[in-house]
Amino acid sequence: MIETLNIIAAMLTIGFGLFGLISPNYTASVLDLTPRGSTMGYSELRASTGGLFVVAGIAALWLSAPMAYAMLGFVYAGAALGRLVSLLFDHPPVKKVMAYGGIEAALALWLIGANLSF
Repeated sequence: MIETLNIIAAMLTIGFGLFGLISPNYTASVLDLTPRGSTMGYSELRASTGGLFVVAGIAALWLSAPMAYAMLGFVYAGAALGRLVSLLFDHPPVKKVMAYGGIEAALALWLIGANLSF
């Protein structure tokens, strides 16, 4: 059961990452980002919300080890932390941040909790 849920989490990670990698314009609109005078923002989206997550998900599947899935969980924990800091300092749209942050936190909790031996 753990292995199946790990694979699903990794596949979700790849799927989420593909949005940023292949369609940064769509990703920018969903995240309330707008390019101003340069396409550097698209490069950042392709890197940080795209390629990073695609490769992390593929690596977890390829390595197929509990520690690899736990590290994927730590990536999600970092994303959830960023959302929390944003809530404290930036006052973003709470529902949107809670939805994205909730998914990230749930994946982090699962991947870390199920794959690390405490």
